[in-house]
Amino acid sequence: MRARPDQIDAIRSASRRLVRELGFMNSTLAGTALPPSAVHALVELGVRGPMKAGDLAGLLHLEKSSVSRMVGKLVEGGLVKEKPGTPDGRVKVLSLTAKGDKLLAGIHDFARRQVAEALERLPDGQYATVVRGLEIYADALAGETATQPVEITSGYAPGVFARCLEMHISFYARSHGFGQAFET
Repeated sequence: MRARPDQIDAIRSASRRLVRELGFMNSTLAGTALPPSAVHALVELGVRGPMKAGDLAGLLHLEKSSVSRMVGKLVEGGLVKEKPGTPDGRVKVLSLTAKGDKLLAGIHDFARRQVAEALERLPDGQYATVVRGLEIYADALAGETATQPVEITSGYAPGVFARCLEMHISFYARSHGFGQAFET
């Protein structure tokens, strides 16, 4: 299914707004004195554990030379340490220092507060919709096919027929431009 130009523009607009609201346009991020790419690097090292600089560059979609300079600054700041890799000692494995772990805890606290405050403004029951929508969109941006989990149950379930009808109407509205007359 092809997206319409107005749908594309709406998603682009929302994406730009997310970037701004999350603070990625600021010179620093998450209550730190670090640029967004460095904060993201610390988060990934903290979540995924030690890794090579090349792997970090791939994960962040940054040039190796940019990551090398950024890592150098993080090492100088005492936030990241480099260890010779095995079996090739020329390859450096990056991990967080105790100071880096402490800063990362502050980053996580900042981000969790930011997300919690936003979620409190949502109508009840919309949390799962936001999470699933962001996951599907991120997967699509990464080139992965978005799939929804399927749950098969037997017996009567309230709203199943209405949901089937909604999916039928939505499909034909998208694929063939059917409107109110079809739905009626």
